[in-house]
Amino acid sequence: MEIEGKIIMVLPEQSGVSARTGNAWKSQEFVIETHEQYPRKCCFRVFGADRLATMNIQSGEELRVSVDIDAREYNGRWFNSINAWKVERIDPMAAQAAAQAPQPSATEAFPPAPGAPAAQASAAPFAPASEESSADDLPF
Repeated sequence: MEIEGKIIMVLPEQSGVSARTGNAWKSQEFVIETHEQYPRKCCFRVFGADRLATMNIQSGEELRVSVDIDAREYNGRWFNSINAWKVERIDPMAAQAAAQAPQPSATEAFPPAPGAPAAQASAAPFAPASEESSADDLPF
């Protein structure tokens, strides 16, 4: 799965020593915000000192992040893990242009049916009000 957006927060690096193997480990979490009509935020983790150094994620960068989503159970509760395995830098101008692209209007989104007259395509989807309408517009 891919998430595209801007890094809005870099959380503190975490490290420790594995109780099972005795090897040192490092991980860090980042928050990315998408550029959709209703922006979403997602917190993802990068695990491993080598990956952290290679990815070198900074706050304010425009990224496309490839992630794996997994869930695990602990004491009867379920927790999600979102782990990044690949990061691609995006040109900020291209991301801004895509976010500001105009949305298609209803006539552009739904073109007239083939063979329909042009006047019918621009007509309202309901019948026009009669000129002899009374003060109340209730249908009964």
